[in-house]
Amino acid sequence: MTTKLWAVGLMLFTTFLTSSAQIFYKIGVETLTLDLFALITNVNLIIGLFLYAIGGGLMIISFRGGEVSVLYPIVATSYIWVSFLSIIFLNELMNIYKWMGVSIIFLGIVSIGFGSKEVEAKEGAIVS
Repeated sequence: MTTKLWAVGLMLFTTFLTSSAQIFYKIGVETLTLDLFALITNVNLIIGLFLYAIGGGLMIISFRGGEVSVLYPIVATSYIWVSFLSIIFLNELMNIYKWMGVSIIFLGIVSIGFGSKEVEAKEGAIVS
């Protein structure tokens, strides 16, 4: 099965949603108390849960458009999204080791994408 471009795009969007949810979780937990009313009225936690639910649904849809071995590694882009979003919204700092990690994750995802194209090309040559 060939992985369609829309499925890759949808998976990238899904990782952005779930990474945003993690930022909302972090903000929400800052004011969290172990009180049921405080928990169910914590807007940031509710938004985070909502974003995760949407992300899960979209991930399922994206799997219809391609191979799991190609699409699921894209979930690793969540680490990249969270790194950038935490700089913007949480004022966290990135050191050289974090930047190196982000670079390695990006290169790994690109490598998987190129590796799947090589397999598809070989399968096409065998079938022909």
